[in-house]
Amino acid sequence: MLSILYHLIIPFLVAFIATLWIHPKILKIAIIKNLVDNPDARKLQRRPTPVMGGLAVFFGLLIGMCSSQLITKDYMFIYLAAMSIMLYTGTIDDILDLSPILRFAIEIAVVTLLMVITSHSVNNFFGLWGVYAIPIWCAIPLTIVAAVGIINAINLIDGVNGLSTGFCVMACSLFAILFVLSNNIPMAIIAMSAAGAIIPFFLHNVFGNNTRMFIGDGGALVMGIIMSIFIMNILCANSLSSELADKNIGLIPFCLAVLSVPVFDTLRVMSMRIIHGTSPFNADKTHLHHLFIDLGFSHIGTTFSILSLNTFVVLCWLVSYLLGASVDVQLYVVLIFSILITFVFYRFIRVQIRKNTRIYKILHSISKFSHFEKKDFWKKIETMIDKI
Repeated sequence: MLSILYHLIIPFLVAFIATLWIHPKILKIAIIKNLVDNPDARKLQRRPTPVMGGLAVFFGLLIGMCSSQLITKDYMFIYLAAMSIMLYTGTIDDILDLSPILRFAIEIAVVTLLMVITSHSVNNFFGLWGVYAIPIWCAIPLTIVAAVGIINAINLIDGVNGLSTGFCVMACSLFAILFVLSNNIPMAIIAMSAAGAIIPFFLHNVFGNNTRMFIGDGGALVMGIIMSIFIMNILCANSLSSELADKNIGLIPFCLAVLSVPVFDTLRVMSMRIIHGTSPFNADKTHLHHLFIDLGFSHIGTTFSILSLNTFVVLCWLVSYLLGASVDVQLYVVLIFSILITFVFYRFIRVQIRKNTRIYKILHSISKFSHFEKKDFWKKIETMIDKI
């Protein structure tokens, strides 16, 4: 156990320190070159904000993974190649605005490349609905749809300070626990390196003032492909996690619970756009984080609330497992609470806002407690973070 902790803590700390070191340098370059995200009618920030944070996070992630000395083993090279392609695709998109079709084509190509080289894909349901291994003709499109969906879901929740990065820290930590339990150390190292790389950026993004950056599409796509790699590794036929499935741990319900808010919120937004006759790629303000902003929550209040909702879904899955529920029931529990949070709750609160009901007024009053920006203690935190 000490050896496992050593292999995990070292890349975590190295990634943390590397991101902490590179962050101000990337910030300076972004400001000098005017690589910023400017406010407009659909965006929530009030001033131009640098968008090159993904480069800082990727630098920390890369150094953290290299420090594990696993760079020449397993599939680390192809994982890094996939992350690099996503980083540069997203960074170019931040600067030039790539078309959605081109981005989707690149994402599909990267996921296909991963499947071909690693032989990992979503090809085993581990007893869900009585299904185990599934044929390759079914596994390939399923994997592409799942992976590309996850990549874009992570990217689309990047709407308020700290939400996408805070979510990824939480998700990477949960996946790291699963990988440790299944003795999948290489994947655990990637998860811990990613968490360590994101935390310094998260602190600057949420608590910083002069040092605040957005992670941008570059960083969001890197985080998305990492989550996809985790899913492909967990749900493949030769997965080390299969031992956990033998203990009635629902691997698909677990993965869906961890990714519940981004995945189901994206499904709701995309489906509503299609129903209303608009392109699913048209930007609007119908995401869950927009709902909390409209209620009056601050960015940090919105981030905390949404992460709490996602954590609640994970806890519901955990309780169902601990109570001995079958894998099928575990999935239904995750589906029910995910839909309640992202579909039913969203629609219910929108009605309350529109009708200016008592419930809306209560929630709006509660939201005022999330505004710390003008408090003295918050200013002290900002000053401290800006000096790091």
